[in-house]
Amino acid sequence: MNQKRLLLTYGLVFFVTAIWGLNIVIIKVLVEGLPPQTMTAFRIMMAGITALIIIVLGKSFRRLSKREWIYTLLGMLFGVILHHLLIAVGLTMINASNASLILALVPLTTAILAFLFLGEQLTKLRMIGFILALTGVFFIQGGSFSNMQLSQGELILFIAMFVQAISFIFVKKATATLDSKQVTTIMYLVGSIGLLIISFITEPGGVSEMTSASLFIYFLFIVSGIVATGVGYIVFNAAIQQIGAGQTAIFNNFVPFFGLVFSALFLNETITASQLIGFVFIIAGVLFGTGYIEKLRDKKHKRINHTNKSVG
Repeated sequence: MNQKRLLLTYGLVFFVTAIWGLNIVIIKVLVEGLPPQTMTAFRIMMAGITALIIIVLGKSFRRLSKREWIYTLLGMLFGVILHHLLIAVGLTMINASNASLILALVPLTTAILAFLFLGEQLTKLRMIGFILALTGVFFIQGGSFSNMQLSQGELILFIAMFVQAISFIFVKKATATLDSKQVTTIMYLVGSIGLLIISFITEPGGVSEMTSASLFIYFLFIVSGIVATGVGYIVFNAAIQQIGAGQTAIFNNFVPFFGLVFSALFLNETITASQLIGFVFIIAGVLFGTGYIEKLRDKKHKRINHTNKSVG
């Protein structure tokens, strides 16, 4: 990949992380004005239709092999149905800033799962990252062992974070042979049907309640479904395919930062010192845990060795 295209990819992924940080705030507003599970089903369906339009215009659709179907559907189960359902429910119980910090653990969790299931190496520096991230969780909880018990909402968000990390493993396997836009489209269209079926059971009057919100709520609903989820995940999954899961996951570090900022700006949520300390530890943990620090170290050593050979 040439330098200009690489910088464009980095810029687009950075923009997506800003939108995702804002989207946590948007979803917090949506779950207070609409039935959470029904809203999530239609929001994901809107994202799937957006992705479908993009691949139809780009003529990038083809038939999937059995293996591709398995990985795509597993990615859909964990990354769409479980992840988005749990986020919608969890955000009815906790504030958006805490949710942002919990979701910041996705890259590190992805790295650990890659070690367990993909055979990727887990070095000492990555273990340090794991410890740093857990320290960050400790500070999110208030920086006291007496506050370490997770609330129900926080537990739900932790599970939402974990299942998303699982989905990234399956997305990586699916996009090894299949266009990422097609993977995203199938995941969201099929996933939205699953979410809708679940909402019919858990929220019987949810569809009728969807018609009673204000125009501003519907505007946020469209922005969340089309821009943040539909276009956002197409860009993110395309980046996974182009530059790899590890490098792309690093950009997730910006999501909690933007989530904290937008929570304070638009929801008037108070950002505590303990949360900020936790954020710093989590970011440090992610940088170590995903191997980013190791890559920088190895790159520096190679440059030094190359310089020494040139001088010699």
